[in-house]
Amino acid sequence: MKLLILARRISQVSFFALFIYILWSTTYPLTGNIPTSTFFIADPLIMVMTSIAERTLLTGIVVSLLLLVATAILGRFFCGWICPLGSSIDCIGMLRKKHSFHHGARFTKIRYIKYGILGLIMVCALLGIQYAWIFDPLVIMGRFVSLNLIPTVTLIIDTAFIKLIQSGDLYNHPIVDFYRMLKSSFLGIKPLYFSNSVLIFVFFLMVLIPALLIKRFWCRAICPLGALYASVSRFSLLKRHVSDCPACGTCVSDCRMGAIYSDRSYNKKECILCMDCVYDCPASATSFRFNIPAVLRRSQKNTQHNASYAISRRQFFFLNTVWLLFGARRVRNRMRRRGQTSDLVIRPPGSLKEPTFINRCIRCGNCMKVCITNGLQPVILEAGITGIWTPQLIPEIGYCEYNCTLCGSVCPTGAIPALSLEHKQQQRLGLAVINHQICLPWAEGKECIVCEEHCPVHTKAIKLKPEKTVTGTLYKPVIDQSLCIGCGICQNKCPTRPERAIHVIPIKDERLPTSSSG
Repeated sequence: MKLLILARRISQVSFFALFIYILWSTTYPLTGNIPTSTFFIADPLIMVMTSIAERTLLTGIVVSLLLLVATAILGRFFCGWICPLGSSIDCIGMLRKKHSFHHGARFTKIRYIKYGILGLIMVCALLGIQYAWIFDPLVIMGRFVSLNLIPTVTLIIDTAFIKLIQSGDLYNHPIVDFYRMLKSSFLGIKPLYFSNSVLIFVFFLMVLIPALLIKRFWCRAICPLGALYASVSRFSLLKRHVSDCPACGTCVSDCRMGAIYSDRSYNKKECILCMDCVYDCPASATSFRFNIPAVLRRSQKNTQHNASYAISRRQFFFLNTVWLLFGARRVRNRMRRRGQTSDLVIRPPGSLKEPTFINRCIRCGNCMKVCITNGLQPVILEAGITGIWTPQLIPEIGYCEYNCTLCGSVCPTGAIPALSLEHKQQQRLGLAVINHQICLPWAEGKECIVCEEHCPVHTKAIKLKPEKTVTGTLYKPVIDQSLCIGCGICQNKCPTRPERAIHVIPIKDERLPTSSSG
């Protein structure tokens, strides 16, 4: 029995299930036993690059550094045994023909692309710009699961139950009780909807589909987290050993990372410890074992094929980008000034000031997934190109619940700080404005106090102005700007259609300054 491969697959399935469970339980009332940001704070690419870009130390950086230490001992075990995106890519790769011409020995040079991407991310971080979220595998996977997979699955199941109950007239059947139980736990109060989620799905497919042509293409060529782990794993103590090699080439063609070469050598940095070569070898000549002395001596003849060439490439890359450190501060400041303008975007309560928020936010989707009213939605271009997929409040979809602090509780980087309920209720997201041209009391003289009734502020930020009419007294809503927090419930509940008579505009100056930690 292939025990090591079985152990790897069990590990992959277990961590994938854990990843899904954590994100699925990222919902009201947030009673899961595992912190929702567990995987993200264990991500050294996100934690380290965000800390560098923001000139601060995020609280999760300690956990992520421990993973780097483990990688220095074991090698790239995370990529082969834990990463949920890597597991998904392996599943897609199973659809490939086993003896395709795109075998492991081909396309070995594409691995240098990911080092270039990692280098660019690092240079940008040194300049104060955080772009790690674009290529980070955990962020990509988490965003897909939270904003695509879970909403789709819950919608399908919810719709199936409703049609079953309605078509069979089963309103008094025990299945209704079962459905209600699912609604209070697994399915949630209502199916989630996220605008522009199709683009997120397309981006996810662009990551997966190349695996149909080249084994683990994303991991080989693009993934900067893999490049970071690879840079550390060159010092790992766990090494591949080959004894009496029959030179059949099976391991060379089967290696999903293209890390094995025809001269029996292998690239330790590219090996993700899948253990396929151990069991594919017809002579059982391959094994993995710890080799401490090999780490202590610097031998030119080692099992890392062409390693010096890879290092020189990275050194060349960095030498040619050092000049950016001297002239790009102006670029950074210009980008940040552009980022200060987001007149169409209402950010979550307590969000850091716009330039810092855009830099700190990793677009993981946690805050949008946990939003109890589904009001937090992904931005496309409303906040500029640098703000894509950051969260915004769209009151017509959902308002900011006055007694809720969940979005700050699940943010892994502190872009949305965790606030006490009292502090959160004092945060101003925006300001409500009434359109007198379509407001029923103002425009048509009809009675309507819906916005005032729903205003959650204890002293009411929406006042009723009495006016005498021929039929009695008509109450017209008026906004008290000193009390309005811009939660959006008034806009959400306003009965006028197609345009709401009251809407919330963002207030940038009310946002929090940079916090010192995540």
